[in-house]
Amino acid sequence: MNAARAVRLVWWGTAVAAVVATLALVADAQIKKGPAPFAPARVWDGKTPDFRGIWQVRDTAYVNIEGHAAERGIAASKSIIVDPPGGKIPYRPEALAQRQANYKNRATADPSSKCFQAGVPRATYLGTPMQILQSPGNFAIVYQENHAFRVFHPDTRPHFDATDWWMGDTRYRWDGDTLVADVVAQTDQAWLDQAGNFHSTEIHIVERYRMTGADTIEYEARIEDPVVYARPWTLRTVLHRIKEPGVRIIEDECLEDANGVRHHISPTDPRNLLKSDYSRWKKPTQH
Repeated sequence: MNAARAVRLVWWGTAVAAVVATLALVADAQIKKGPAPFAPARVWDGKTPDFRGIWQVRDTAYVNIEGHAAERGIAASKSIIVDPPGGKIPYRPEALAQRQANYKNRATADPSSKCFQAGVPRATYLGTPMQILQSPGNFAIVYQENHAFRVFHPDTRPHFDATDWWMGDTRYRWDGDTLVADVVAQTDQAWLDQAGNFHSTEIHIVERYRMTGADTIEYEARIEDPVVYARPWTLRTVLHRIKEPGVRIIEDECLEDANGVRHHISPTDPRNLLKSDYSRWKKPTQH
């Protein structure tokens, strides 16, 4: 083999090795990067992600967001708390006594069972659906339970001061295709679940709603409350679109018992005269 041919072979070998190395780097980068994020459909402005629809979780974290065993026909659920890693709320030691008292009296003390609105973030992972209503520049959620609803105001408007509402005061913005909501001004009477996990009026929540598929929304809430918790913590769950034909949310009505306590009643209960169900109204007497 002459010297010129040997040089050419070495050059080709070096070039092939370089190409192989480059392809390997590209493949490795793609693996690390992962699949491209889901691109949701848009509303009629062609820009705003379209979250409209009726949604509901498919787990039973509403019983206890820290996780619970199966009981009384209710399926078990893992903790939906993703930070801290142990799945437990980082209570301050002095707040644990109140949490334990709430848990002990949960059968009668839960404000949601007495027809008070669920609050944020609890309303999102209840065992009942919610409906997102939307247009360019407007966003609202109507919840089936307790006639609750939230209007998301643009974050260019300041929060209301010195208020304590059941559903709080919400400001929002878009971070790419993720809706980010800032929630304050909630009453300290609301619970986070049926187990009595609670917060004070100092609670501050940052919610993130992100579509991960045509029929799924990842919901995340970062929660801080220096009065009750030792550090901020985060929960995460998934909302699924309800796609049955003709699906709609229904009115959730309450009835006052003999002791003056309000409680939920079934939509099929004859005492539940839904004002929106005109077919059940009595016809006026003809004179």
